[in-house]
Amino acid sequence: MAYRIPNQHPLDLNQRVAVGVSIPFSSPSVFNLTYTTTDQIKSNLINYILTNRGERVLNPNFGSNLRAQLFENIDPDTISALEMTIISDIRRYFPMISINSLTLTPSYEEYAIRLVLTYSVLNNVPETIQILL
Repeated sequence: MAYRIPNQHPLDLNQRVAVGVSIPFSSPSVFNLTYTTTDQIKSNLINYILTNRGERVLNPNFGSNLRAQLFENIDPDTISALEMTIISDIRRYFPMISINSLTLTPSYEEYAIRLVLTYSVLNNVPETIQILL
């Protein structure tokens, strides 16, 4: 009988060693540690979404630039251009992620954009990120 070995990143083999820090920083101690690569990838995606282009000193093209678009004229063409930019950047910066769906919904009354990203890492269970900017 065949036995299916689940996809597991080599950093996840030692469960007592932290992989990185999680975002947002909301614990009594300054940093919450992540112990799996899937949790760290989720934190990295949140960091990418909340970063504007030009904020990273040695990587000025990193970031979704969503906060810069909040007070601009948002129309369907702008939304589709933002979606295509985010998808191409995620494919470039996070090659281990397969994007299942990305939805940007403008809220004109609140000057906000709701982002819903569903993705999977190494073809495992899909996860969802929801951010309201």
